[in-house]
Amino acid sequence: MTPTPADPSAPSPSGNRAQPRKGAGICYLAGAGPGDPGLITVRAMELIRSCDVIVYDYLVNAELLRHCRADAELIYAGKKAGQHTLRQPEINALLVAKTTAGHRVLRLKGGDPILFGRGAEEAEALEAAGLAYEFVPGISSALAGPLYAGIPVTHREHNAVLTIFTGHEDPDKEASGLDYRSLATAAGTKVMLMGVQRLAPITARLIEGGADPTTPVALVRWATTGRQQTLTGTLDDIADKAAAAGFQAPAVAVIGSGVGCRQRLNWFESRPLFGRRIVVTRTRQQAGVLSAQLAALGADVQELPTIRIDPAPDPVAFARMVADAHTYDWLVFTSPNGVDIFFKAFFQAYDDVRSIGGARIAVVGPGTGSKVKEYRLAVDLMPKERFVAEGLVEAFGELDIENQTVLWVRPEKTRDLIAAALAGRGAIVDELVAYRTVAETGDVGGGQARLREEGADVITFTSASTAENFAALNLPVPDTTLLASIGPVTSQAMRDLGMRVDLEASEHTIPGLVRVIREHFEGTRASR
Repeated sequence: MTPTPADPSAPSPSGNRAQPRKGAGICYLAGAGPGDPGLITVRAMELIRSCDVIVYDYLVNAELLRHCRADAELIYAGKKAGQHTLRQPEINALLVAKTTAGHRVLRLKGGDPILFGRGAEEAEALEAAGLAYEFVPGISSALAGPLYAGIPVTHREHNAVLTIFTGHEDPDKEASGLDYRSLATAAGTKVMLMGVQRLAPITARLIEGGADPTTPVALVRWATTGRQQTLTGTLDDIADKAAAAGFQAPAVAVIGSGVGCRQRLNWFESRPLFGRRIVVTRTRQQAGVLSAQLAALGADVQELPTIRIDPAPDPVAFARMVADAHTYDWLVFTSPNGVDIFFKAFFQAYDDVRSIGGARIAVVGPGTGSKVKEYRLAVDLMPKERFVAEGLVEAFGELDIENQTVLWVRPEKTRDLIAAALAGRGAIVDELVAYRTVAETGDVGGGQARLREEGADVITFTSASTAENFAALNLPVPDTTLLASIGPVTSQAMRDLGMRVDLEASEHTIPGLVRVIREHFEGTRASR
């Protein structure tokens, strides 16, 4: 590895390499893993969060980019068969230019940056320019893809050898670099990357080279994600099966007896929401909680943010009232957003959470309560069942709040129910507008495009504003798509917009919404 700016005196492996340019940055050549965002390395995630420029590929899960800095420059350099946003020499030049300009550049590639990728060529371009770089290995689909299909590539009882080869060689090479006869007769499991489009000639050459035509084969497409598809066959029929099924890249092929383990070890595709396309319309910052819970059940989650959170319209007045929070008897929070924005301002004014004084804290539900607890504070009041404004008002009904001061931290647009009800019982209520919800019309993650092209099984709504702004996008929604609401307030907003409400959470929380979706599909499956 070339010495980084943080360690300019480190010896070079060759002993005679030039030192990195003064004032230049560094380029990290990192693997993003096979698709499941949970399989990215800790180091690569640190770089996503900290780098100035991110140059990413087609197979990088767009969900990972949500973690980048707000001011980071994102550059798509995706390549797939017959379609190149940037040619490889252009990518090399881009990395050199951005690094030379003094930036910390992250070159983020699907899987591992080297295994049948072109990370080594990019490193050579940086090396030739006298620039610092670092390799960050990633989990390859060659290992993760088969495993997520229930196929271990090695097994102590019947397979101790693994061969990995590419089905997509350099088109400028005069002859194949693959010895198909040796591949055909090699023991153990063989894994082929990037060869599904040439499956027929490749399997034919393996059989010609001496491979048993009945050798089991599995193709795994979009491995480790909710879009995963697996097709099984043998060397002599898998190409025909793939053509009949329209099986396309990106896919990994597994050849060998280990494919038989799939019947016993198919853990991922047996999850209750596997293969269900579910759209999440929350803000980009909030979507992760709902997305993660759905993905853990096997869903193919499409993030389609319809709203974003903007700062308080009067930041000076907001900061002043936050600084006076310790003078109130009660602080009322009705959303996790409000909690985060409030305490971000609070800790700009105070260093110690105890500066909150004797103020008691009331929240509308467990989601907001969990956010309060992240700041090491207890929740004094929360509805027992109805996690909506009406439920919070009922919870206050059990207390004597006459002449007590209440600071309600709320969004700019919301129902006035809480303030009116508490003031009606004698409380002195101040309203603190912490943020405003505005329409998100961009499609950075491609969720709108996917909905148009592929449809969805479920579209989720977690607030009235997500429903209102989704309706404003005027996207096509097939009659077979279920519309799921987090609770009655959101449901009423949906009906007012002329939308159906097919599913409504009985517990008005993210886990409650996930539960009603899961129960619906488990019930559907049981009735078949």
